[in-house]
Amino acid sequence: MERNKPKDIALVQRLLALNKAHFTLADLERILGQPRPVLYVTLHRLVRDQVLVRLRRGVYQAAFQAQALPRVANLLVYPSYLSFESALAQHGILSQLPYSLSFATWRRSRRLTLGETVVFFHQLKRSLFFGYTLADGMYLAEPEKAVLDTCYLAARGLASLALDELNLASLDADRLRTYAAHFPVGVQRRIQQLLP
Repeated sequence: MERNKPKDIALVQRLLALNKAHFTLADLERILGQPRPVLYVTLHRLVRDQVLVRLRRGVYQAAFQAQALPRVANLLVYPSYLSFESALAQHGILSQLPYSLSFATWRRSRRLTLGETVVFFHQLKRSLFFGYTLADGMYLAEPEKAVLDTCYLAARGLASLALDELNLASLDADRLRTYAAHFPVGVQRRIQQLLP
């Protein structure tokens, strides 16, 4: 391992310069200039030496980029945006940090495992696919939309929501009402209970 360190440092510097959240086999084939059979051996060594992390088959991330995992998940399933308890925690509305990542998508619901993190993609109707912004290279639900998305899943029996655990002081009540008008009546009733 010691004799490969300068090469590994040079590789890390090249990966940093590309400013990418993840790398596919094709990316690494181009970067390393190796044919596939040799590349597989090299990738095995780089993962073993903790230079790269294998997120899933054919998808790698530089080990120093663990905080970019939500960005990678957002890129792998498009269109999607971070929402539900993941966005609620990020906005400080939910004090507990979830163990998994949860995204909204209008595509079919699915579950992925990236490295050691479980990522859920929950399907919303296309008409409910709004209320998100681009932040730090990733699509993120606005706080009001994350609350509504979570209420929507809870109303469908696909999530639980303890309203007393939410810090709703920072929410924009007008935006919450405007967004809620797009959701089914059950979700609108639940939002009315939240608002003073």
